[in-house]
This record gives sequence, structure tokens and C-alpha cells, in this order.
Amino acid sequence: MAQGLDRAFALEAVRVTEAAAIAAAKQIGRGDEHAADHAAVEAMRAAFNILPIEGTVVIGEGERDEAPMLFIGEKVGAGGLAVDIALDPLEGTTLTAKALPNALAVMAMAEPGTLLNAPDTYMDKIAIGPGYKDSVIDLDADPADNIVSLANAKGVPPSEITALILDRPRHSAIIESVRKAGAAVRLITDGDVAGVIATTDPQTGIDIYLGQGGAPEGVLAAAALRCVGGQMQTRLVFRKPEERERAAKLGIADFDRKYALMDLVRGDVIFAATGVTDGSMLSGVHIEGEHILTESVVMRSATHTVRWIKGKHLRGHAG
Repeated sequence: MAQGLDRAFALEAVRVTEAAAIAAAKQIGRGDEHAADHAAVEAMRAAFNILPIEGTVVIGEGERDEAPMLFIGEKVGAGGLAVDIALDPLEGTTLTAKALPNALAVMAMAEPGTLLNAPDTYMDKIAIGPGYKDSVIDLDADPADNIVSLANAKGVPPSEITALILDRPRHSAIIESVRKAGAAVRLITDGDVAGVIATTDPQTGIDIYLGQGGAPEGVLAAAALRCVGGQMQTRLVFRKPEERERAAKLGIADFDRKYALMDLVRGDVIFAATGVTDGSMLSGVHIEGEHILTESVVMRSATHTVRWIKGKHLRGHAG
């Protein structure tokens, strides 16, 4: 399985996210989140269906009755190797509609049964990049204590730590605690998959990600961390009884469980992302004469390989 994933799909995976990004890019700045998401979904599904896989979507656009395509449990591919798939055809629908940075098309393929079947609910998250001993961070610790612990592990004062946090009212206490410890806070409006991945790249200046975001996005971010290293802890957050019922249907029994990185993504996994709008990690889709330019990253956990791919597609023949 691992050898097959590497040989057949490590680069082909990028075709899937490229297709979604190019389709979504036509909606940049047009103010229609639904149209942008729908375009990305249709393009990603079509790209999946020419791959020699028997894929099962375990992290998708919602339940069968909530999403016309790429719903949880949907089968994709032309037949072949069995894989589980986590995807977000357009991570950042609002970012795309408003022409803001860091919108991505994202997907991960893994061995069957190795991705957490996360329900569509919130998830508390904390993540750092590679190079630290275990237990540097703790989801249950005060944010200020995590800042101090990370600063000590990095060998710098807390004032040299920068935390990335979604700009939401629910995060006011986290922001206050981080700043009280002396660290800087960088706020983002959307896109916490890119936010978690930012902790792995020193050029972003991000040391730690904190806060509450979508559970499906948490699994996708964990897939990327599994490929390049890092630490992540999460816990599902339930706002309504029906969310617990949905989680139970997906096989989750312990609603208070704290998930470590290996609990979210086990086994071999391939992660791919293509920029839709320009961002800190990837350039977005651009038109240059008769060509469409894309930038993507594809990662594989078994070899810790990271490939950056710049694509030049003839308009009308992208893919």
C-alpha cells in the first residue's frame, strides 16, 4: 500500500487540488461563496474520478443529504487501490469571495481506516512544528503556560514567540493570555488548515497555532503535520445534542477524548494543497496570457518528502 501510494499518487494528487483551485479562482472577488465552493467541488470530484483508486470520502462536504457532491461516505475514483480521502475543495470560501489571502484547495489520501472520522463540529486545537521534544504543548494548559514552555524549548524569551489565532470573539481569552505571556499574536480571518501548516515553516514566523476551528479541517491539518513533523492536540467541541449523535454514528464513543497527532492520522498519508488566492504558504492562481499558473505542495508521511510544484496550464486544457 505505502509503495503504491508513493509511486502512483504522490504527484497525481496535485492534479486534484490544481483542478479545484483553478475552478474556484474564477470566482475570486465575485462575492459568491456558494458559487466558488460549488465550482471547486465539481472540479475536484471530476479529477478524482480519473484516478485508479477506489476512494471513500471520510472527511468531506457534509452528509449525503447536505451536499450534492463529495459527501461523507461517497465513493470516488475509476477503481483500483482502496484509499480513504479527506478533502476541502475550497478552504476559504469567504477568502475567495472577498479576494483575501490564503484560500486553498486541500486533500489527503490515506490507508483505509487511518483517518479520524471527525464530525462536522468544532474542535479545540493546539499545534507546533517539528524539532521539539514531546509534551512541549498541552491542550489543557493555560495558553500563557504553553507560550512559556515553547519559548524555553526554543531557547528564546516569550517575546520572540508568535501565535496564530483565528480572529473570533470566542478566542478573546486565549489572545489575552498569549499577550500576557509576552508573545505576539497574529490574527487570521479564515483558513486554519493553512494556519496549522504555517507552524512548520520558519519563513512564516509562526511558532504555535491556538484556538477553536472546524474538526474536519483539524484532520486535514494533522495530515500535513504527519508528513513534515510537528505536534498537535485536539478535542471535539459539541454545541448541540445532534452533534453528539452525529459523532456517535461515526464511531466516536469518548466525547471528551484528547486526540494527539497519531490519533488523528495513522499510517501512510499523502497531503496536497494548491493556492487559490495568494498566501503565506502558496501563491494563488494567476493568468499569464494563454496560460494558468498554479503553485502546489505535496507531502508524504512515510518518506517525509515535501515537493513544491509550479504548474503552467494551457487555458482550456488545465489538468
